[in-house]
Amino acid sequence: MRILSALLVGLVFGVGIAISGMINPAKVLNFFDVAGTWDPSLIFVMGGALLTTFIGYRLVLKRPGPIVEAEFKLPTNTVIDARLIGGSAVFGLGWGIAGFCPGAAVPALGSGRYEVVAFVAALLTGLWVAKMIQTKQADRRVTA
Repeated sequence: MRILSALLVGLVFGVGIAISGMINPAKVLNFFDVAGTWDPSLIFVMGGALLTTFIGYRLVLKRPGPIVEAEFKLPTNTVIDARLIGGSAVFGLGWGIAGFCPGAAVPALGSGRYEVVAFVAALLTGLWVAKMIQTKQADRRVTA
């Protein structure tokens, strides 16, 4: 049941991303080009996602528990620190340079375009490097 629900949610997300045009990096980059070929449609996509999430969380969290899990898994960290700000900056820079958000890049793999494959490969490499850095930092804290 978990795999089926994950597949269904992923399919709905991917179709939504494709319909909204967010798998097209030119559309995303045009959103950032305020002085040139600005395309404000991304605001409406984000606004629709924000509204859906706001309402969805209110409805779902009223339930005693999730349908396919034992408990809700919500973030507990409320600290705004250098790691959060740095990660947000890297995310924004990557999005602005490549025109792909990591969430939109995965459904865009279905397009078969080499740019998407290269972006996802770079994304996975970056995740691996970040994990290696975190592991080394944790090892230094333990031995210190």
